[in-house]
Amino acid sequence: MVLGKTLSAQKQTSIYTSDIDHFWTAYDAIQQAKDLPQKIAIINEQYIHKGSKGLKAFMAARQYNDTLWVQLIDKLPKFWNSIRPNTLSIKYKTVEFEKAVKKLKQIYPDLKPAEMYFTIGGLRSGGTVKDNMVLVGAEIATGNATTDVSEFTSNWLKNVFKEQSLDNIVSLNIHEYIHTQQKPNGSNLLSQAIREGSCDFIAELSIQKPMQTKYLSYGKANASNIKELFKKEMFFNDYTNWLYNGSQRSEDADLGYYVGYEICKAYYQQAKNKKQAVKDIIELDFGNDQAVELFLEKSGFYSEQIDKKALMEAYQKLQPTVVSMSPFNNGDKNVDTTVKELRITFSKPMIPKRYSISFSEKGKANFPITTVKGHEDDDRTLVLNIVLKPQQDYEFIITNRSFRSKDGYPLKDAEYVVKFSTK
Repeated sequence: MVLGKTLSAQKQTSIYTSDIDHFWTAYDAIQQAKDLPQKIAIINEQYIHKGSKGLKAFMAARQYNDTLWVQLIDKLPKFWNSIRPNTLSIKYKTVEFEKAVKKLKQIYPDLKPAEMYFTIGGLRSGGTVKDNMVLVGAEIATGNATTDVSEFTSNWLKNVFKEQSLDNIVSLNIHEYIHTQQKPNGSNLLSQAIREGSCDFIAELSIQKPMQTKYLSYGKANASNIKELFKKEMFFNDYTNWLYNGSQRSEDADLGYYVGYEICKAYYQQAKNKKQAVKDIIELDFGNDQAVELFLEKSGFYSEQIDKKALMEAYQKLQPTVVSMSPFNNGDKNVDTTVKELRITFSKPMIPKRYSISFSEKGKANFPITTVKGHEDDDRTLVLNIVLKPQQDYEFIITNRSFRSKDGYPLKDAEYVVKFSTK
């Protein structure tokens, strides 16, 4: 049964909601199960094996599996009971989806067909896309202020739901639908923020009413400050302060969406030909830095001239660096095997308990670290426990994926290689 499967008059989109019904059938059966193996069997038989190709794609994209669903069902009964009616209401919104897609087709005649799959995910994503498929996690997409979040330890979904309306499910789907029309991701924050924000802006034009999200309301209330902060970081490939950071930040999460939305809105407002402006926004080549920067300039979002070189140099001066190591230096050839600790000191205080250390191309055999002891010296120095053998080369890599200063800047070196040899 494909509940809620419809085709608009223009045959633009197919809508599938059967995964939601299958999930709740499995959920009810799990309440009567006696043990974990029986629960795992139920979620597989009643949900996963009956799942749409959209559910299978969502599982692959977000690493969802049977054990995760069972754990979440057992752990969050209040949440699931409160979100259930919201997810079931989706099948009654298909007319709204079709109306929004029809409007989208009017403002963007080159719209390519897509399929919308409404699923129950594992609380990791409200939505994503795969090829021409829009994949929605209804357990996040339909959360609102009435949803019971008392069992959550993270503030991420608490803050998302607090500002979210059930009506957002329509705009979320149009947002993801537009992703199926776009060119691939770009190489820096500016391009990615515009890519995400453009979907919000075009979705708003399609549903013909303002979107309600936490990042938009917070962004508008703090517009000038956000605008200046974004300018400092927009030419770098580091999204940590701006995108996909809901689990790390609360009030100011995902503000890159807001900035991208405002840039696209400014571009649209200054354009004489609105239909061409929509086409420009959707078809922007995010992999072409010059095209993205020209788009920003035409938008007039920043009234002043942007000096890319100066902004990049100023940003790089604020990034932390490795300034020293002890009790030996990087590259030393005569290290004593009695050394049990390696201390790496940075130019700025670093966020504690966030590390990204990996093997070099030489692999595990040349990796000396046993455990990370932690930060000392007001969080400027990282202490590593090491075990050394005589006459051996050692090597490992510190990457800037997680190493970040307390004022928000990633390590300057994308990969800082530590290498030394013992006596």
